[in-house]
Amino acid sequence: MTEREAHVVHLHDRHGELYGVLVSPQLWAAVQHKVAPLLEQALEKMYPTMRPEPLEDWQTFKDYWDFKYPFCADVHCDCCGAATEDWEHDPFHPFRLRNATLSGMLVFDCVKCGASVRKKHFKDHICFEFTPASSK
Repeated sequence: MTEREAHVVHLHDRHGELYGVLVSPQLWAAVQHKVAPLLEQALEKMYPTMRPEPLEDWQTFKDYWDFKYPFCADVHCDCCGAATEDWEHDPFHPFRLRNATLSGMLVFDCVKCGASVRKKHFKDHICFEFTPASSK
């Protein structure tokens, strides 16, 4: 291994599969300002930061309920079959609330399959719409 090659060392496991890459401190100092943001972006794609659910918006939606039918907190996913009769109090929390509007639009993410579940409240009925998770 030359002195130049020693600045970037590929590490392999016992099966010969790439395990990681070791970068020398000197090389890291030279590239850190450009590489660190790229690593952070890649990690964010691999492990997205979970935003808190908008529970205040959910509460406002419930507080100002004025539809002609009774409030119902059921949510289901036609993509994978996940369902709950009471989203708010289900201990397994199979759906994450992404958005709640006063106009009656609730958007959930299915924890099981990643689909987007939209529960739309209209004047005299409710409809569900589903968008399967995109394969990345």
